[in-house]
Amino acid sequence: MSEADRIETEIEIRVPDGYSEMARLDVYLTRSILNASRSKVQRGIKDGRVSVNDSVVTRASYAVQPGDRIVCMILRSPPIVAVPQPIPLDIIFEDDWLIVVNKAAGMVVHPAYGNRDGTLVNALLHHVGASAVSLDEEANEDEDAGLSLVNAFPERPGDVSVRPGIVHRLDKDTSGLLVVAKDDVTHADLAGQFSTRTIGREYVGLVWGVPDPAEGRIDRRIGRDPRDRKRMAVVRSGGKEAATTYRLLESFGDSSMISFRLETGRTHQIRVHATSVGHPILGDETYGGRDVKRWGLSRVRRATYRNILDSLTRQALHARSIHFVHPKTRELVSFESPLPGDMADAVERLKRAS
Repeated sequence: MSEADRIETEIEIRVPDGYSEMARLDVYLTRSILNASRSKVQRGIKDGRVSVNDSVVTRASYAVQPGDRIVCMILRSPPIVAVPQPIPLDIIFEDDWLIVVNKAAGMVVHPAYGNRDGTLVNALLHHVGASAVSLDEEANEDEDAGLSLVNAFPERPGDVSVRPGIVHRLDKDTSGLLVVAKDDVTHADLAGQFSTRTIGREYVGLVWGVPDPAEGRIDRRIGRDPRDRKRMAVVRSGGKEAATTYRLLESFGDSSMISFRLETGRTHQIRVHATSVGHPILGDETYGGRDVKRWGLSRVRRATYRNILDSLTRQALHARSIHFVHPKTRELVSFESPLPGDMADAVERLKRAS
């Protein structure tokens, strides 16, 4: 794709007044802009597309200062088009109004710049016989935020109901249950249930350490990590309200299996909350879950966990159950999904080792 095909977008970034790291401009922008690489940022700076406090800066080595106002002119690709693809789906339930899918770890929910195809949306379009659709990559990033594809589909005579829409989301490497609406009325109803927090969801995760107390509630706001904008973090101000309840299911001495229930649905919520109380999800590279050395393990135990992590190549988090009021029948429906093979194998190995 040539630069002539791209769309220029202005992004403004305010450096917090309390910022003290004094990072290079290219490093700071790479952390702050989603889907940005350092080489592309450096090229943009060199081409005069970045200004600091209303003055163009062409040195990537400029030291970012507290209170700086940075404006970037970004060349973005045109809207992403999702095309139907014959990708296998593990469908737990389907009727005329909705689909409940058991998403595999490693599957991205919807196309984005880094994953333009091979996603759940591509598979669903093929499954329901829909046409290609243009997506807005700037959609709300919260896990409870839906992705409505309804208005993008041309109406087909005699079949206006089959227009899937993602009601909520799971991280790429989180496995488990997702609800997909087939029409706009169903999508709106389910989205409303998420908004009013009447949908019940349980996740099961393997975490480092054993929580004390054995059950509780984590109520901490979540926002972008000011040191790395591609991560989320618990923040003192700003961010969004986030609450997670947890319960210890089984202890393995140095790690444990936990049940999590979401009261809200923020990006990376369980992963961030678990890390914030000192129990990151096992295998979670983004939030410290693969750092075996930090837990003070014996040489033998370190070897055990390294062997487990060799097979467990993602965060050990699974959306195990969900219940909601069916938008058409108004009956309470519930669905469950067993632990996937990689997590079940890790549990058995941890039991033997402990």
